[in-house]
Amino acid sequence: MTDPSLFPPSLPVLNGMRRTASGREWLEQLPALVEEFRDRWELRLGTPYHGGSCSWVAPALRTDGTPAVLKVTWPHREARPEGEVLRRWNGRGSVLVHEHDPQRYALLLERCEPGTELCAAAELPPEERLLLGAGVLRRLWDADPDEAVGEGRPPSVERLSALCDDWALRTEERVARHPWPAGVDTGLFLLGAELLRELPRGASRETVLHGDFNPGNLLAAEREPWLAIDTKPLVGDPAFDPWPLIQQIDDPFTHPDPRRVLADRTALVADATGTDVARVRAWAVARLVDFLLYHLDGDGELSDSGRMSESGRRSEQVRTLAGLAGL
Repeated sequence: MTDPSLFPPSLPVLNGMRRTASGREWLEQLPALVEEFRDRWELRLGTPYHGGSCSWVAPALRTDGTPAVLKVTWPHREARPEGEVLRRWNGRGSVLVHEHDPQRYALLLERCEPGTELCAAAELPPEERLLLGAGVLRRLWDADPDEAVGEGRPPSVERLSALCDDWALRTEERVARHPWPAGVDTGLFLLGAELLRELPRGASRETVLHGDFNPGNLLAAEREPWLAIDTKPLVGDPAFDPWPLIQQIDDPFTHPDPRRVLADRTALVADATGTDVARVRAWAVARLVDFLLYHLDGDGELSDSGRMSESGRRSEQVRTLAGLAGL
């Protein structure tokens, strides 16, 4: 019988997944899935990590004493290729895969110790953290052979262009759906949709991308100083990947002169990753628009007036980035 302490009511994934019918169905199966993989892979499980919106994740010990992490994920489009790509990277900048059940979206992964997130390494200056993240990102891009973006690419990995076409359509639908106040420049949002369609097709190079390279997905480890987790792989333009890292390490928009900070940090990361700074900035505009509209549309904690007020503040951020990018 599964230990009920493995599913405390405060666990974010238990609350987040109750919002949809498919999520509730998966939650009903989750205790049995955890029990199945605990027994199949002969694991001793610890208290689950208090994080993640669509995965149940807990520390584990294997029979030989090796520390590991059991991850069971709600089946969805972004998560499907995670195990396959982690195996291809084979620990070069990312955690190793010990076991994988792709049909059940279950992974037994290398455990990172001490496991500090890069965003929490406040003893390091922001620029140093950005360079550390950029170094890992470049290792991931270079870990996969060139043929991985052609016919030899993992079959479950989606092309960035296909995903961005969906995002662009969703952006246009959201812009049309809301009665935006006069202070919100919806033209900026439509610019984001245009960039989402154009940027993937203008890349001079393609590789297997991490897809969600934010500093919470970089953990301090022993085998390598920092290892990436929680990839949502895509094949496409490398300049797509850096924006979450830049945005979430010491948020540039909280500084008195955000344009200067953005200019310096996008240039720093572009140079460290060998990417075109103009494309890094253009992707930042496109991704910020998608992020903004997604959260304004779906944040149940905001009233209609609060959502519109937040849209004005966030659209100023888009305008700052667009000006920096020369758009």
